[in-house]
Amino acid sequence: METIHILNGPNLNLLGMRETNIYGHKTINDLEDMCRRRASENGFQVVFKQTNSESTLVDFIQEAIGKSSAIIINAAAYTHTSIAILDALKSFAGYVVEVHISDISKREEFRKFSFVSLRADLVIQGLGLDGYIEAIDKVVEKKVNK
Repeated sequence: METIHILNGPNLNLLGMRETNIYGHKTINDLEDMCRRRASENGFQVVFKQTNSESTLVDFIQEAIGKSSAIIINAAAYTHTSIAILDALKSFAGYVVEVHISDISKREEFRKFSFVSLRADLVIQGLGLDGYIEAIDKVVEKKVNK
């Protein structure tokens, strides 16, 4: 069974509590359940992780090297600041999908640039938590079309 690493950055552990007008009312546990279910329906297993630490997020990316066919990443605030995350993603040979719950292109000016996008094969934003499901579907589609 192929593996998808779904990696989440800072403050996503506060889903359901933080800025519910932007991020909604579902929790990170709800998101994990949604992702595991969709991946399993399509013959994939999921490694689902969240951290508030940039270095730990880099470690998570490195753990996926050679073990995972895809990374779905919401680097959250590190999206806009972390060359270290970009460099780690460049070392990953598989498919990379960048996900944002909100549409970062319609938010504050500082959120409009993404270092992650410089490596991502696909960017999904503004679909809420359903963006993760869309990302899983794209990973599955990519495998089917190989």
